[in-house]
Amino acid sequence: MSQKIQPLHPIEKRVLIAGYGEDKSWTIQHYEKNYKGYEAAKKAVSMPADDIIKTVKESGLRGLGGAGFPTGMKWSFIPKNPTKPVYLVCNADEGEPGTFKDRQIMEHCPHRLIEGMIAAAVAIGSKTGYIYVRGELRLAIKRLEDAINEAYAKNYLGQNIFGSGKAFDLTVHPGAGAYICGEETGLIESLEGDRGQPRLKPPFPAISGAFGGPTIVNNVATLAHVPGILLNGAEWFIKMGNGTNRGAGTTVWGVSGDVQKPGFFEVPVGTKLSTMLNEICGGPLPGRKFKACFPGGSSSPLLKAEEFDVPMDFDSLAAKGTMMGSCAIIVVDDSRSIPEICMRTARFYAHESCGQCVPCREGTKWTYKMLRRVCSGQGTKSDLKNVQSACDNMAGKTICVLSDACAMPVTSMLKKFPEEFEKLLIPESEFTPELPKVSGQLGSVLDAIRARQQS
Repeated sequence: MSQKIQPLHPIEKRVLIAGYGEDKSWTIQHYEKNYKGYEAAKKAVSMPADDIIKTVKESGLRGLGGAGFPTGMKWSFIPKNPTKPVYLVCNADEGEPGTFKDRQIMEHCPHRLIEGMIAAAVAIGSKTGYIYVRGELRLAIKRLEDAINEAYAKNYLGQNIFGSGKAFDLTVHPGAGAYICGEETGLIESLEGDRGQPRLKPPFPAISGAFGGPTIVNNVATLAHVPGILLNGAEWFIKMGNGTNRGAGTTVWGVSGDVQKPGFFEVPVGTKLSTMLNEICGGPLPGRKFKACFPGGSSSPLLKAEEFDVPMDFDSLAAKGTMMGSCAIIVVDDSRSIPEICMRTARFYAHESCGQCVPCREGTKWTYKMLRRVCSGQGTKSDLKNVQSACDNMAGKTICVLSDACAMPVTSMLKKFPEEFEKLLIPESEFTPELPKVSGQLGSVLDAIRARQQS
């Protein structure tokens, strides 16, 4: 039975999730019949690898998992004559709070991702690919595995694909729910069966990645765009976005929080944030006003409501001091406490830190503890200064960017909403440290300290 969906807003343009809501859109029959399924892959196996990379470079396709690095350039880093097997890995972990765009592609249009991986594998000379999926996404895992089996049955995967003499095998690898495995080298460690901890770079994965071989790691949405680019050309992709190869194509945005119509929407890159929230998502809840939003997941610095008139592309958001990130807009209205949101954000990153780097392991934990004290009404100005100091000592000082993912939004909230934090503070003279209750001689000493403080 087909799923009932809302009519598309005129601004929406479905490419990545074309077919969503249609009957059995996840099957190979539907994909081939309605969306020229696997025509791009058939074209790719007959093209020189350099031509595929050139086309993707010219299209301006950039990584849609958070980094925004040019995809074709990333592919070109693979050595020309590697001595070890080359691996293609799809990062489908999608663990950023507020993010749910990739699961729509995997659950409803899995063959588009598989076809994109075939074309990418030809471009980089890979015979083995993995889709690393967050373990909680059970339906996505099932749909991907079923789709892969369908592709094998038609000889689109395996040996001699499309009669080209080329081989490509593809496997779904479920993760175990660790946010850190969304970082590409942490993902590779987990894929190899080790604890998911990021690696020092260099060497970068393109030189030494999975199992010691050259490896390319791309996001779901990034790879799913490749078939359309190969079939329709680079100019087609550029024109869909903001008209330049710095903001080409479309992407799916997940919108959650205090908005009338939350959901996921595929729009051209460069669509204004204000247009998305007010026109497509229906504006704020009745009787409320927008206060702020995370434009690119919980790791992105906040934008205040007066900053919403900004194009949603990599460069425009960077100029505002934030980022496209994982394409997850989390909306906050005037009923919410920014310090509370700040504390919860820090708590998440403190929980998810792998503990490998001291600035992250200690910085995220103490940032959370100090913000918790502020939110409980026991914080002082010293706590806020220490929070900022912890963030300064985390940013850019660890192996991966998890500590930055904590520091950036926390710093932005301290900077943009200082009055909300300050009204929760107490004078330094009223601060009473929380001393542990212990027995014995030490307990007597601590009881004496408490008594002296209270007097």
